[in-house]
Amino acid sequence: MGKQERVDDYKFLPIADALIAINQKVNLIAVVVDSTIPKKSKGTDYYCSLNIIDKSCPSPGIAVKFFVENMGNLPQVECNGDIILLSNILMKTHNSEVYALFNKRSASFALYEGKGGSKFVPYQVSSKFRGREQDKKFIAGLRQWLGDSQLDSGEDDLLSLKDIRENEHLNLVCKVLHICEVTKDERILFVWDGTDTPVAKQKKQEDNVEDLLPLQLECPPLQLDVIRMFPTVGTVLRVYIDSGSEELGLHILKTGRWVQFMKMKCEIRKGMWCGVLMPFTKIRYLVDDNKHVFMCQRDYDERLKLEFGRMPWMSFPWPSHITETDYPNVSFCTLMDVLTYPEVTAKFKCVVQVIDVYPWRVEDFHSPLGTCRIRLTLEDPTARIHAYVYAEDGVHFFGGSQPIDVLKRKRNMLLGICSCDSNESKNALRDTPWVQCCIKSYYLDKHNTWGSRRYRIFGTRLVNELLSGPN
Repeated sequence: MGKQERVDDYKFLPIADALIAINQKVNLIAVVVDSTIPKKSKGTDYYCSLNIIDKSCPSPGIAVKFFVENMGNLPQVECNGDIILLSNILMKTHNSEVYALFNKRSASFALYEGKGGSKFVPYQVSSKFRGREQDKKFIAGLRQWLGDSQLDSGEDDLLSLKDIRENEHLNLVCKVLHICEVTKDERILFVWDGTDTPVAKQKKQEDNVEDLLPLQLECPPLQLDVIRMFPTVGTVLRVYIDSGSEELGLHILKTGRWVQFMKMKCEIRKGMWCGVLMPFTKIRYLVDDNKHVFMCQRDYDERLKLEFGRMPWMSFPWPSHITETDYPNVSFCTLMDVLTYPEVTAKFKCVVQVIDVYPWRVEDFHSPLGTCRIRLTLEDPTARIHAYVYAEDGVHFFGGSQPIDVLKRKRNMLLGICSCDSNESKNALRDTPWVQCCIKSYYLDKHNTWGSRRYRIFGTRLVNELLSGPN
């Protein structure tokens, strides 16, 4: 009975003391700062790691590594700053790193609300957890400490989507808008922070299927009712799982939640920015009144109030003058505004980049009967669409009937291909300009108006006077 009494009458050890209690079992009560995304271990278990702190060790804290028999038994922290109570965890060291090991056969845990919480009932417990009345005073003490201190949120390293760089790691505060299940074990996250990603460096076109850039990366593409839930200003970033990783527990993420990803890799796929969750990526779950969440939302709200707030940031102070429209006083829209407009037919004015032209050869721009028929792929930070230059709108666009050499120069000017580059291929060096254009939506089938919805350029013309100038 003596040994059992000592186990029941446990005391919580400060983390600073636990760090020197190597190979001993200890009990801790601490604050969760961040966690790795749950995944399958190399064996049969599931794994995640939590970083925890307390008053004795507010930084950097200590990692607690969990190995359990199924994903649902891992701790599912609802918010950065929540409190975890750990019993009988073993202190270990590896390569001079001290960590705590949660053994599923002997250890236990309980998760409680952190700062602002008033209840002493845990929202998740492990099977072996046994609460005590004395736990309440420790939980209350941690909540008070949290109220008087500022959690280390890695704020010095925080960046936004406008700061994204290829093959670099990003610490990002963002909102999870949607989770798309591509296959049983593959999901794509759609996240947003209200800012615009920079222009993605285009890869060689032959890397794309049939030399054409896709409008969306996922297959099948997102349904319109899903896209309508997205904000129409600011980039919605696709976030994937590293192909070399085992199954990740993304089921813990919920739409509408603000999170912070740490060390998320950035890539360009098919000319679109993407994030990749790596095995070392960590995540923090943020409350809506978190200061970084507040700043993101505030900056977004202020942007919407600006006269030109819907223009891509990269186009400031003004888009290129190589195009003009017949409606100079109409306000700009984003391509996401175009896609999600509640009526099938409408007219818009946007600032976009023309990233592809089909057909490529200007000799094929007109049908044998002389009708202009071109498909432009338009892009801004919010979306990518196909828009057709057709018939009389095409005549207006090019300034009447033009010889082949003039059409080539206009095409290259629109795509940002330098006039000094004799390479006529689609892979020529580009500095694609931001241009104004008017877009109208229409349908092909009155019995399936939304399914047959298309877009067409109108009221837009290339400026002839600039043809002899720099592109």
